[in-house]
Amino acid sequence: MIKKIELLSPAGNAEIGIAAVDCGADAVYIGAPKFGARKAAGTSIEDIKRLTEYAHPFGVNVFAAVNTLFYDEEIEEVRRLIFDLYDAGIDGIIFQDFGLLEMDLPPVKIIASTQTDNYHPERIRFIDSIGVDRIILARELSLRQIKEISQTTQAELEFFVHGALCVSFSGRCYISKALFDRSGNRGECAQFCRMAFDLLDENENPIIKNRYPLSLKDLNLSDYLKDLIDAGISSFKIEGRLKDVNYVKNVTAFYRNLLDEIIDNSDEIERASVGKSYADFVPAPEKSFNRGFTSFFINGKADRLASLSTPKSTGELIGKVIKSGEGFIKLNNKKDITTGDGLCYFDNEGNLNGFYVNKIANDSIFYDGNFVVPKNTDIYRNFDRLFEKKLELKTERKIDISFLISLDERSISIKAECEDGVSVSKKFEVEFTPPAKENAFIELLKKQFSKTGNTIYNVKNVGVDKGKISFLAISQINGFRRETLKELTKLRVEYHEKKRTSFFKPRYTNYYKKEIDYRENVVNRLAENFYIKCGAEKIERGLDYTEEFQNKPLMTSRYCILEEIGICRKTTGGNSKAYYLKNRNGKFELKFDCKNCLMEVYIR
Repeated sequence: MIKKIELLSPAGNAEIGIAAVDCGADAVYIGAPKFGARKAAGTSIEDIKRLTEYAHPFGVNVFAAVNTLFYDEEIEEVRRLIFDLYDAGIDGIIFQDFGLLEMDLPPVKIIASTQTDNYHPERIRFIDSIGVDRIILARELSLRQIKEISQTTQAELEFFVHGALCVSFSGRCYISKALFDRSGNRGECAQFCRMAFDLLDENENPIIKNRYPLSLKDLNLSDYLKDLIDAGISSFKIEGRLKDVNYVKNVTAFYRNLLDEIIDNSDEIERASVGKSYADFVPAPEKSFNRGFTSFFINGKADRLASLSTPKSTGELIGKVIKSGEGFIKLNNKKDITTGDGLCYFDNEGNLNGFYVNKIANDSIFYDGNFVVPKNTDIYRNFDRLFEKKLELKTERKIDISFLISLDERSISIKAECEDGVSVSKKFEVEFTPPAKENAFIELLKKQFSKTGNTIYNVKNVGVDKGKISFLAISQINGFRRETLKELTKLRVEYHEKKRTSFFKPRYTNYYKKEIDYRENVVNRLAENFYIKCGAEKIERGLDYTEEFQNKPLMTSRYCILEEIGICRKTTGGNSKAYYLKNRNGKFELKFDCKNCLMEVYIR
């Protein structure tokens, strides 16, 4: 059986979602009006409907993120929301709260968010056993772990391949709630991990000062797509529901090209949607927002993960300063730099500084200001003006079709067939009028049927079966073509929506724990009922409900600050000092589970 491979892109609104479709996304995920893990990226039902109507003719799925926790008093609101989303045409619900599974759900895909803590094999096997359609795996997993999981899992597996990384395991970060009353599990993360800290030892001696030891680089697994397919991943997810349209267009087009190359060279996989994208830019993810890139734990052992000097975008490295003075620099290469570009660099203190290019003359780059950028400084470009202008141009996506036209003296029969085999046939009655020049009329037919105007189709071939031919005016020909294409689009939508047939009912298999603690994030009666039906005997409510934060790990991470800065306890003889992070918000104790390579953050 041929496996379908899906490129899944983010959408902060309908316009961004439509742009993602045009740039080659096979599916788009978008925030519901409420209860999405990015509260700032909530989208109206009307906008979601507009997106589904645009996406479905291409066979593109639209998934709605309803992936936060909800309280008892919100249960009915969530229930109504899900059916509003279904009426708007969504193809799947991404959930975090297991209470959602206790509701009567419409016939859409049920997708376990990475917020459901999908890292440990026994956890993933349980979620698979209850019958969800798809599991979004934790970003911290390696290729080897993913392959082992896929061998014992029936559900589709989705994995993030690009974008911002949370330093904590998803769903297990409570520190934003504890400090700022803004819960990440309610879509309101305050970005604690992007703040500056001092790292202190047990005697309060600073090891690093005013840096960003919890701010990770951005994920980029573009070199591992084939490996991930072989390991069992079928959906490749781009992070970024808070990113702008140019970012989404650029990164989507980049991964579309890479996946197409892999698919074209395999007989075992195929693309999950149809249509070719036409863009006026060459995608380059390094030109869009990034904090530097990492492959995270995909190979089991992490590389340098943190963006210690800044949580901001550094962009692409473009050269090194070979000469400088007040208001100008000269670089060691002649890379295309234009006025209006944004350049940046790290000063001697390790701080990020930047400027816009005002003028270029005699191989020198001029900027406002009387500061001097030191010689040998690396220069980055985090805003490429010409590239951004190209991204703003319209991108199109077209489905290849062919027409077969049959004529007789009383009718014209038209068959339109798409590249994926979806076809429609229409027959129109006409009054017989012989054409003056039959061959010229046939060419006119082919010419007019090759025009598709502002539609989603691209005509590859027009065939004409000659019978007793009746002359048709151009207006008639165009009308018949438009009517046929309209019917074809309607059929494509119906074909897509026929797939939405099965209703989800959870299978209440035995949970692997009899006692459930706060880390399962149970905050409502429906979630409690779900776990009881799965054999749980004792259930502790989650921290978003109890707010009992003392003496509990408020962040749990596979990333380790000590390893990052070269003082790993495993490799430095078992150093047992206590370590703390400190900033204006307080002092935070770090604890290390060196056996399992985990780091925890506590409030002190």
